[in-house]
Amino acid sequence: MIGKDTIKLLRECDAGVKMGVESITQVIDHVKDEEFRNILADCRREHEKLDREIDSLLNKYEDEGKDPNPIAKGMSWVKTNLMLDMKDKDSTVADLMTDGCNMGVKSLNRYLNQYEAADEISKDITKRLINLEEKLAIDIRKWL
Repeated sequence: MIGKDTIKLLRECDAGVKMGVESITQVIDHVKDEEFRNILADCRREHEKLDREIDSLLNKYEDEGKDPNPIAKGMSWVKTNLMLDMKDKDSTVADLMTDGCNMGVKSLNRYLNQYEAADEISKDITKRLINLEEKLAIDIRKWL
């Protein structure tokens, strides 16, 4: 029998990976530097791959997954649009994405600790998502 922690951890990863895809999609057209845009596009593809993997496991466990928190999603949208309206520059996008990555890493590590009875496959997916977020934050530092 699949433990509750496994499904709960996968749900949080599902919400996190969807938030990451939405965030990148929201800002990528504002990026002027081609290298920066390519980094974001590559990261979005990696998020989408993980999303398919997570969805496959959740379907196997007969769970519908979890969407990002609507309040967090709305606040992110408002903050992004306000900041880009004030200063539509690559540095603004890098700042927004770095903040998002840091929040994602923090939340995912918290869930990894909270759902310690989750299976190793789910923990591995969580760690891969954390690494993806950390890598993006590092890769875009030069645009801050």
